[in-house]
Amino acid sequence: MKDYPLIADHGLIGDLQTAALVSIDGTIDWFCCPRFDSPSVFGAVLDRERGGHLRVAPTRGADSVKQLYHPNTAVLITRFTSEEGAGEVVDFMPVAGARATDNHRIVRMLRCVRGRMEFTVDIAPRFDYGRAPHTTHVTEEGALFSADGMRLTLHTVREPDDTRPARLTTTEGPYGEDLHVRLPLEAGQQRGLVLESAADGPPREMRAAEFQQLFDETVDYWRTWLRRSSYLGRWREAVERSAVTLKLMTYAPSGALVAAPTAGLPEQLGGERNWDYRYTWIRDASFSVYALLGLGFTEEAEAFIEWLRDRVREQAGDGGGPLSIMYRVDGSSDLTEEVLEHWEGYRGSRPVRIGNGAADQLQLDIYGEALDSIYFADERGLQLGHEGWISLRTIVDWLAEHWDQPDEGIWETRGGRQDFTYGRLMTWVAFDRAVRMSALRGRPSALHRWTAERDRVYEQIMERGWNTDRRAFVQHYGSEVLDSALLRMSTVGFIAPRDPMWLSTLDGMAEELVSDSLVYRYNPSASPDGLRGAEGTFSLCTFVYVDALARAGRLELARLVFEKMLTYANHLGMYSEEVAVTGEQLGNFPQAFTHLGLIDTALTLDAALTRVERQHTPPEAGAR
Repeated sequence: MKDYPLIADHGLIGDLQTAALVSIDGTIDWFCCPRFDSPSVFGAVLDRERGGHLRVAPTRGADSVKQLYHPNTAVLITRFTSEEGAGEVVDFMPVAGARATDNHRIVRMLRCVRGRMEFTVDIAPRFDYGRAPHTTHVTEEGALFSADGMRLTLHTVREPDDTRPARLTTTEGPYGEDLHVRLPLEAGQQRGLVLESAADGPPREMRAAEFQQLFDETVDYWRTWLRRSSYLGRWREAVERSAVTLKLMTYAPSGALVAAPTAGLPEQLGGERNWDYRYTWIRDASFSVYALLGLGFTEEAEAFIEWLRDRVREQAGDGGGPLSIMYRVDGSSDLTEEVLEHWEGYRGSRPVRIGNGAADQLQLDIYGEALDSIYFADERGLQLGHEGWISLRTIVDWLAEHWDQPDEGIWETRGGRQDFTYGRLMTWVAFDRAVRMSALRGRPSALHRWTAERDRVYEQIMERGWNTDRRAFVQHYGSEVLDSALLRMSTVGFIAPRDPMWLSTLDGMAEELVSDSLVYRYNPSASPDGLRGAEGTFSLCTFVYVDALARAGRLELARLVFEKMLTYANHLGMYSEEVAVTGEQLGNFPQAFTHLGLIDTALTLDAALTRVERQHTPPEAGAR
């Protein structure tokens, strides 16, 4: 299994409808088409032999490889150096736009910048997760790969005066013919390829000027978009890279944010905690509203709020039953889980799952996340209309009838329902925000009942969620287990950030769940979750821990933990879901939750540090 790259050894390119992972050796080993949640065409990150790939690398190897993003963009550059010369591969996907389309392009330009370098291109598509064999038709201008009604067209980039023929061969395998091309280059020369889905015509030769135009347009798009950011704080580089990463995971036609663009990457090597994250969780995406509005990206926040309102309206129209916890990017909810038995999984981590069986779980906390984000947006000018309020009112009325019951909890455990304290906490948030919006906007509602239910939840948490022996709020009623999800208790305003009960809980978490600044979700051995094995520290929880420390006035520790966490980013500033004991990144990559946590925490910590500095700066110190 040593030929698998590390999860962190990848960059991400995308066009706002789908995305591709590019490993540091120049291989695209994950690409789904035409959407994030479509079947994969390249999936070698989950099976090196059967998954499929698009590899571009020096024929004779390289002494060193470096990756970077073209400044302030999602254009990825992979640089190879050797004794013979230096070359680079420039990867990007031209933005597909806000209308759903099957037409997507991966652009790969090969350049020799010093000496000479021959590149080898290997194209081995594996349609439908490697379940559909393909045909290959090769022409002088490129190639066409077809399977089950889907086609990928390979266009080549070459100037008319470039008479050097590409050395092209094919190999036959169990899935069809794969294509191999050798491209010898000298300093200053460039060739390239464009892989296009649902192309209008046959393969064609493109000119370098056409590539340059695509490059310039893509660079301009990302830089124009990023200039809208209002963040000028201490961690601008990390925050802006997180913002671009989140934008890459946004499905532009609907405004939905996927939890990650990948499926099946393990939370423990060799373990079974391998989930499909290519969907939109109500919880995760609701967090995006704080981050997006906090950075000044109002249009993106508004698009997601509208997507969320659509889900609420649909559910209200069905009688106001429970929301699904996740949806496909188009808002549909068919996420039947299945196992790809023919794939070995990343470094042997079986099973490889697609779909997500947790979609039908009861997770009561999602109502709090949804209502909190809608309230937050409403306060900042993105107000609900009449129909939106009526739909929301129906959902809150349903919650008033059903909140006091066990559920599966935020971590989607498969060990049975419990009275999770975090679920009750966010139920309190849901009622509280609904009450505030009703009173502030003068909207009709069952205001007295909502207020009464909110107060009932509060009293119940204080009575049953607080463990006197532990001197802490615990994971679920009747337990002694701590849960880092509860780090948000002060953030949402349930308890004062310096209340002795809260500071005692924070201390307990520091002792039990924090390992050299990194934070575990909970202890699976103390609270069985129905799955074998363990997991790494959860990166979102580390950022939420920083936020809680900052609000509690522990700014020195908060800043130290935050700075340490920044060192766990990969070479491009991106994070997966978890960090192993070894420091290796684990889980689906990159993970939206983690980057949302980074942005939100940077905003909170930056503001807190600035307030303290201003309080301790003598008036004359600012004079010049």
